[in-house]
Amino acid sequence: MVDLQVLYALFMINAAAGPPPTRTDKTVDTLHGVKVADPYRWLENAEASEVKQWTAAQNAHMRKVLDGVPDRAALENRLWTLHEIGALGTPVERGSGKTLRLFSTRRDGKQNQPVLYVREGLRGKDRVLLDVNQEAADGTLSLDSWDPSEDGTWVVYGTSKDGSEESVLRIRNTATGVDRSDALPRARAASIAWLPDASGFYYTRYPAPGSVPPDQEKYHRAVYFHALGADPARDARVFPAQDDRTRDMTDWPTVGLSPNGRWLVITVSQGWAKTEIFVVDRSRTDACAPTPVVVGKSAIYQSVEVLDDTLYVLTNDGAPRYKLLAIDPGSSGESNWKTIIAEGPDTLESVGVAGSHLVATFLHDAASGVRLFSRKGVLEREVHLPGLGSAAAFSSRASHPTVYFRYGSFLTPGTIYELDGDTGKSKLWAQLKTPIDERNFEVHQVHYPSKDGTSIPMFLVHKKGLVRDGKNPALLYGYGGFNIALTPGFAAAVIPFIEQGGLYAVANLRGGGEFGEDWHRAGMLKNKQNVFNDFAAAAEFLIGQNYTRPERLAISGRSNGGLLTGATVTQRPELFRAVIVGVPLLDMVRYHKFRIARLWIPEYGDPDKADEFAWLYAYSPYHRVKPATHYPAVLVFTAESDTRVDAMHARKMTARLQAATTSGHPVLLRLEQQAGHGAGKPLGKQIAQYTDELAFLFRELQLSAHPNAKP
Repeated sequence: MVDLQVLYALFMINAAAGPPPTRTDKTVDTLHGVKVADPYRWLENAEASEVKQWTAAQNAHMRKVLDGVPDRAALENRLWTLHEIGALGTPVERGSGKTLRLFSTRRDGKQNQPVLYVREGLRGKDRVLLDVNQEAADGTLSLDSWDPSEDGTWVVYGTSKDGSEESVLRIRNTATGVDRSDALPRARAASIAWLPDASGFYYTRYPAPGSVPPDQEKYHRAVYFHALGADPARDARVFPAQDDRTRDMTDWPTVGLSPNGRWLVITVSQGWAKTEIFVVDRSRTDACAPTPVVVGKSAIYQSVEVLDDTLYVLTNDGAPRYKLLAIDPGSSGESNWKTIIAEGPDTLESVGVAGSHLVATFLHDAASGVRLFSRKGVLEREVHLPGLGSAAAFSSRASHPTVYFRYGSFLTPGTIYELDGDTGKSKLWAQLKTPIDERNFEVHQVHYPSKDGTSIPMFLVHKKGLVRDGKNPALLYGYGGFNIALTPGFAAAVIPFIEQGGLYAVANLRGGGEFGEDWHRAGMLKNKQNVFNDFAAAAEFLIGQNYTRPERLAISGRSNGGLLTGATVTQRPELFRAVIVGVPLLDMVRYHKFRIARLWIPEYGDPDKADEFAWLYAYSPYHRVKPATHYPAVLVFTAESDTRVDAMHARKMTARLQAATTSGHPVLLRLEQQAGHGAGKPLGKQIAQYTDELAFLFRELQLSAHPNAKP
């Protein structure tokens, strides 16, 4: 029988050597009259030899601590078992009749990256169309995106290396599997709109090196048109005009095209709370510049589709939980706008067109609902879903009532369903077999008050029979930003934790999109502190209701969620025993100077403005670290190829926490090579990271992966 207390004591002695030392400098900036010390500024320069040596030493220290966790091998094996079930993508239907094709992605077994398949007809067999695993055995080449032409003869796809997300677009013939010579670089997160005859497509890309100042090359996203076979360097720029100085360099345009090819729709996001819409009438023979449909409004207007000269638009203008409008793209003025689906008590999340129907997804208390409407907005029926979960990745066409979508829950991985819009009935299209007996677990939802009394929902997942005695290990997860809703979803990396008696909690914090734009705005800009208060209140609720206690409670978050856990540990360190801070923003005074972070100013604020600097500096985690403080154990992870959030945040925060903590608990940095923010990460690298995270949690919360271990 394994005695966990003995193993833990021996391991603590072995890991007591501590982290490598880090020098400080005397850098102090005066910002808006405030002196701001930055003793680890030198760690911002990833190319400096001293920084590389420091990083290697930190990684070595992290490895020494985590590699010795007694349960590490068992955790890694279980993670492989859970991930080898694979992953399914929603099919996309193209062509018609005898030329009907279904395109979908699937990852099987130990494959690092998903494979793109094509199926001839509804009952045909899948054949491999694109497998990037064959091009990079180590999995570091990822399939970022793909979009078939309307007739299914071509697929434009983007790939990138090392998790950088810096896509190059290529065009593959569906029948032969051979690529054209066209290669379109600088197409990060490209938006694509094929012409109906498949002779070309509209797309977005970034400026060529040298055409703008070097620090602006990751901005100035623009819309171009590419004709198959043409030189990409000569592609016509559609929006904005080359000499247009009115557009902000952080504007984010996307494109859509009506099925008949007449209307090109350009939706321009300006942050996460404001958009504009422009259209081009391609039926006109004269040169036609994009015509504004929606401009100058402080609200989201999201184009759905143009059908029969009607532009369907999802908006939160005057409707915080969203409504659907019908707009004549050829006329100006709001007098012609009609409400098709009115705002209701649930948040209208998305709308698609399937034959004569509108398929709409709603969020009710952070879980999905699906309803079918006529094109005139008459409710036809509620679509049955298997349970409390998330319905997403809807795929449909205006020419046919069939809808494909993915459904998942905390205990069920993404399952593909086929929905008949005419009958409202859905059937299983593809599913994965999991090594989990869902009958052993339960999921329920609670609500708790935040600091200001706001009621916050939270999902709890755990084994049946959990006793509220304050002794349960618990992991609290959150995000709270960018209008993103945290809905029930399968997370294989968490399953070993709950299998060994852990409680997994997901809090639906303000700043997200669970309850519409009011909920989002209550957690952005000057209101960001609400998000941290909501998260701390979740921890207090779990402790106060005897689910757990501080010594057995951990928190985790990544990206904006890494900012969340970084801020929470500096504000309320006494609430937690362990903290995971993933690919984080942490220096909120200088965040906008790195990578693509200027895009996030509308969400966080601009440190170059005095009033906005004040609220950013007030919570900036790096600046809120206090010397001689009893901090919990902290694992900070990031990656060198992250083109979204610079790894400097993780380096500087790690150094400052290591110097400040007096608890004796480790502060670890895991800085990975040939990996990015997370998108396209090879399965092997995912398993390695998840193993480290679980090893860290099991070590600090004194959990064991061995069933006979003593508590």
